[in-house]
Amino acid sequence: MKSVIDDDTPNLGFQIAPMIDVVFVIMLFFMVMAGSVKVEQHLISNLPGSVESDSVDFVDETIINIDEDGEISLNDEPMDSPTSKRMTNLKGSLVRLKENAVSSGNKMVVTIVSDPQASYDRVVDALNALSAARITDVTFTVSEEE
Repeated sequence: MKSVIDDDTPNLGFQIAPMIDVVFVIMLFFMVMAGSVKVEQHLISNLPGSVESDSVDFVDETIINIDEDGEISLNDEPMDSPTSKRMTNLKGSLVRLKENAVSSGNKMVVTIVSDPQASYDRVVDALNALSAARITDVTFTVSEEE
């Protein structure tokens, strides 16, 4: 009776020829792909860094509050009545604040804080007052409900 494994079969061992074929195929792949790789161009860029400066730029921030009933206050001080369209007190105060900011060399920024239920007309009235004072840096926000 013969065993299942025939002793006459030679031991094939480690076959090097298929491994060399695989290495040549991989090498050929990388050689072909190397020709299609684009070389990065030199980009001129300025990275952010620190700049020493003797002058410090200050910003004069002014806050205009517009309440639900139409009352406008400048830096928590009430201005004209809620029905006033011309807003002479607000315009005069803004002009003085702008002149002070310009004379001191500061930038003036105005933030309009409006109640969500405030009339759009009152916001336009406040913008008209800012325009009359020649103030151009204006930001808007809505007051948070408490």
